[in-house]
Amino acid sequence: MPTPAESDLLSRSSQPACGGRPKILAIGIAPLGIISIGIVPMGVVSIGVVPMGVLSIGAVAMGMINASVVGMGILIAGVNVMGVWWIGMDGMGPFRLGSNGAHVHRHHERSDKNLFAYPSRETALKKAKELGCDGVHAMGTLWMPCSEHPRD
Repeated sequence: MPTPAESDLLSRSSQPACGGRPKILAIGIAPLGIISIGIVPMGVVSIGVVPMGVLSIGAVAMGMINASVVGMGILIAGVNVMGVWWIGMDGMGPFRLGSNGAHVHRHHERSDKNLFAYPSRETALKKAKELGCDGVHAMGTLWMPCSEHPRD
């Protein structure tokens, strides 16, 4: 049988999540807890529509480790993502897992060529010469070959 303090942490209260103290398990709209499930959940483990937490699973996730359609964080798996290490259909970040570690762009007019983003301007210039284009351009803190970004 849980103590009164444990019951309070585990139960849903009428107290609003924002400004209230975190619960162990929080469920609802904008729940705040160690484990949060709902719409805009915030916690260590967050599952929902727009989860924010260390481990976030949902539609639009933000956190250290995300599995989502659109995600931002350190380690991301999803459809359209931004992170340090990422896996997805489209994404940005210095390390794409499952590839050669570079940011990849594939375009119809250049279907035979892959364009990558590199940490140094010099590496991007070398790749531009290999691709037969001139110059480089910045992509965030990375450098991409060719003076202009390819258009779809």
